[in-house]
Amino acid sequence: MRKLAEIEDLSGLVRDALGPGCRVGAVDRLRGGSRKGVYRVRVDGAPVPSVIVYSWAEEENFWPGRSGTHAEDPLAPASGLAPFLAARQKLDGLGARVPRLLLADDSRHRHPADAAVVEDISADTLEALLENDPARATAALADLAATVDALHGHLAPRYGRVDPPERGGTANGVSCGQLVLDRALRDLEEASGRERRIAAAEGRLRDRLHALAAPISPRTAYGLVHGELGPDHVLVDTDGRAVLIDIEGLMHFDVEWEHVFLRLRFGRHYPALSRPGLDPQRLDLYLLAMHLSLTAGPLRLLDGDYPNRAAMRGIAEHNLRQALALLP
Repeated sequence: MRKLAEIEDLSGLVRDALGPGCRVGAVDRLRGGSRKGVYRVRVDGAPVPSVIVYSWAEEENFWPGRSGTHAEDPLAPASGLAPFLAARQKLDGLGARVPRLLLADDSRHRHPADAAVVEDISADTLEALLENDPARATAALADLAATVDALHGHLAPRYGRVDPPERGGTANGVSCGQLVLDRALRDLEEASGRERRIAAAEGRLRDRLHALAAPISPRTAYGLVHGELGPDHVLVDTDGRAVLIDIEGLMHFDVEWEHVFLRLRFGRHYPALSRPGLDPQRLDLYLLAMHLSLTAGPLRLLDGDYPNRAAMRGIAEHNLRQALALLP
């Protein structure tokens, strides 16, 4: 059994962040986290009723190990205090709304892992508001669109993560399109080993990936992208502003990679975020690659003891079908 954080594990961190007079009353682990623990900590005797604690303890990471990924690969999983702080600094500098940082701690004196304490924005994600409060959601969606424009317009001559040290150069000297193709081929091979329907179409899917990648040429500038910008990774503050969370994967990359994810996750609300001038060839390749990633990843997660198993199976099944539907 995994030992996840409890009141006694987080009280010291919260007192350091809010002052010795605060008392921790309750700790709730929020659902959805698979690489870090996200806890709402309710307090008394402090200026705020609650804070959020991020814990990057090994016990909070539900992903089984996978070989073949490299730290210099911007598409490799991102997690940890350092990428969180680097991404937060970059976003804050561009005027993007992120939770206010109250404490960052890598000393491991108060907590046995790297941790951060941030403001508790609200209980509402943009995903929930799109269903339950359309008027408030519309305003937040417009603010998110402005934020995305600012990020995508912040260009760099090379792609890569923003976390220090500044790695800068391209992974193995390849283009974004080649990087996506290589990962998609790995995801295809992995998914084929777990799912017979993918295995039956593996050759056709491989040929399709190569055909889609063939006409894509390298670029000389790359926008800043969140990497997993779904409506569940956007909170809405009391002023109606969109607040970005789960930011560790922030990187310079082809903005089409982000737009494919936005289109998948926002569905009928995507037109508010859509922009002209996107490369249709990249969109086609990245869409198939994204579906394969969202098939292989959840199936891999189910190899372990991730608790919300029905949701992961649903994600894998949906994306498996979508990938097969893209075959000519």
